[in-house]
Parts: sequence; structure tokens; C-alpha cells
Amino acid sequence: MDNKKANINAESDDKGKRPMRRAPKRKVCAFCVEKIEAIDYKDLTKMRRYVTEKGKIVPRRTSGVCAHHQRELATAIKRARIMGLLPFKGE
Repeated sequence: MDNKKANINAESDDKGKRPMRRAPKRKVCAFCVEKIEAIDYKDLTKMRRYVTEKGKIVPRRTSGVCAHHQRELATAIKRARIMGLLPFKGE
């Protein structure tokens, strides 16, 4: 009886049936590519790309921005919100 259970478990653990998962392509920081030193809070066209419809700042893993520029971007978006250039909350 134990041999039958061992054989059944061995057959069901067949990992060859599932296709291999491809690693997603690594995103490159748009600010590093353009060699931008500082992010200006008055440049609204660039800022709107990194803000959702609801007004949230897009996370780094989604936008592909490096950590250094993500911190600068968040500060610039917050400054633009305070100045009234960007809304705090989307519609």
C-alpha cells in the first residue's frame, strides 16, 4: 500500500507541464536616460505621467524610475500640489 501512495505522489508532482515564466523586461529610469539633474515642479507634462487619475503618486516599481529620481519626483509633485498646479485628489 505504501508503494502505491509513493507512486501516485511522484506522478502528480510533474513540474514539466507548466511553461517557464519569462522575467519581465527591466524598466529604465526616464530621468537618467535624459540626464536630468533636477526635476522642476513647474513641468506639469512630465508630472502628470507619474500621477494616477485619482491623484496618487505612481510607485517606483510601476513607473520604472530609479530611487533617487523617485524621491525628487515625489517632492516636486507635492510642491506642485501646494502651488495649486496639480490637484490633491482626482475626480
